[in-house]
Amino acid sequence: MTAYHLAQINIGVPREPVDSPLLADFVAALDPINRVADQSPGFVWRLQTDDGNATAVPWTSDARVIVNMSVWESLEALSDFVYRSAHIEVMRQRRKWFEPMAELYMVLWWVPRGHVPTVAEAEERLLHLRAHGPTATAFSFRSPFPPPGSADVIASRDEDRCPGP
Repeated sequence: MTAYHLAQINIGVPREPVDSPLLADFVAALDPINRVADQSPGFVWRLQTDDGNATAVPWTSDARVIVNMSVWESLEALSDFVYRSAHIEVMRQRRKWFEPMAELYMVLWWVPRGHVPTVAEAEERLLHLRAHGPTATAFSFRSPFPPPGSADVIASRDEDRCPGP
């Protein structure tokens, strides 16, 4: 058991308002996919309002941006959920629902076990990744870093497609 967990955030700008017909399938998939996440091995926590709505959490002053943030026991646990569960079907359709992003929109970072990251903290990590590329402070699936104090080296992955919100 490690003293660290893996946090992730990804953001997206929907092509239309969340209550539009274009996003109806995305919205319908949210609760089932969140249940898959909640029941996945290694899942720790996810960002949501008191009523369970993650799409209502503001990212920045741009109210159009949807945020998905969660914490996992390991990179492997998150990767299994993202790329080897029902979540992959939602990811395959993300271009239909979300605007293409000109900048990086997903970041991973290690947090002390028990720490609940904030949206402000996630924004700092994403801005760090955009400015400096992958480092131990902020990285991606393609260029992962081990938890602080670990002697492990994590191999790069071909799976650098970002988990969609």
